[in-house]
Amino acid sequence: MALTLYVDTARWRAHQKQVLDQFPGMIPVCKGNGYGFGHERLAEEATRLGSDILAVGTTYEAASIKDLFSGDLLVLTPFRRGEEPVPLPDRVIRSVSSLDGVRALVGARVVIEVMSSMKRHGVCEQDLGQLAAAIEDVRLEGFALHLPLDRPDGSDAVEEVIQWMDRLRAARLPLHTMYVSHLRAEDLVRLQQQFPQTRFRARIGTRLWLGDHDATEYRGAVLDVTRVAKGDRFGYRQQKAASDGWLVVVAGGTSHGVGLEAPKALHGVMPRAKGVARAGLATVNRNLSPFVWAGKQRWFAEPPHMQVSILFVPSDSTEPKVGDELVAHLRHTTTQFDRLVDA
Repeated sequence: MALTLYVDTARWRAHQKQVLDQFPGMIPVCKGNGYGFGHERLAEEATRLGSDILAVGTTYEAASIKDLFSGDLLVLTPFRRGEEPVPLPDRVIRSVSSLDGVRALVGARVVIEVMSSMKRHGVCEQDLGQLAAAIEDVRLEGFALHLPLDRPDGSDAVEEVIQWMDRLRAARLPLHTMYVSHLRAEDLVRLQQQFPQTRFRARIGTRLWLGDHDATEYRGAVLDVTRVAKGDRFGYRQQKAASDGWLVVVAGGTSHGVGLEAPKALHGVMPRAKGVARAGLATVNRNLSPFVWAGKQRWFAEPPHMQVSILFVPSDSTEPKVGDELVAHLRHTTTQFDRLVDA
């Protein structure tokens, strides 16, 4: 009995092929928990796609993935002087976001990230003059620009890239390759037309692996079903059942990521109102679970346990049976499955 990730493999791979066709030279990203699929599976898929580079999040991820993928590995987290050294092969490329970082990586293969409107990290425009001398001591693979997802000010992502291309060119820096994130396919076409001597390579993770929501589905197996009457006490905290129904023990708990949720950016009145309503219900121990039974998302009977969750299903619903599987609406990047099944 397990929390299972079911993958419609043919559909999933057809979507990957579609993304690859839209973004020639695309660099797949495999970081964190491997977007819910795991590093080994995504390394296999990247190899199947014929990728020459796989982007990873950290040097620790590079160390674990190096035996799973034979091409180059691009570490997205920028190098910092004094960081813990991790033994890595020469096919690992380091991202660098400061002059100091470039100067410290003598002889290394590097991609230099410049400061975008994200304002997360990157070399600033005023440092470009000193960069020309610093890159003589590294093997420069290209420059990178990590762009924001949303642009509420109406600014143009392509224009931001063009501005940086002009700055780099004015500083007499080589523009053979530019690594970019969060651009549309038509954006890349515009850039390639304007800068035919530069190769633009899109680093893509979420859109590639999770872009077709119907290609994957989590399901938790029912482990036990217990009938309860209104007022019966149950669980770790011995709460009282609010009405007649069933306590349903389903595979999937906090160790799987059930009950854990990343903060969301809310836009508009309705989403904010729903957020307030959820917060109000939580104060009286009413928390909606990600598990669906008989067409409805069911309430947690109590907070999820480490490996299972206990749900309350009211008596006016169909009784679940041991061995049934409940669809679970879970976020891939925070979920750890017990098994993956290719359907």
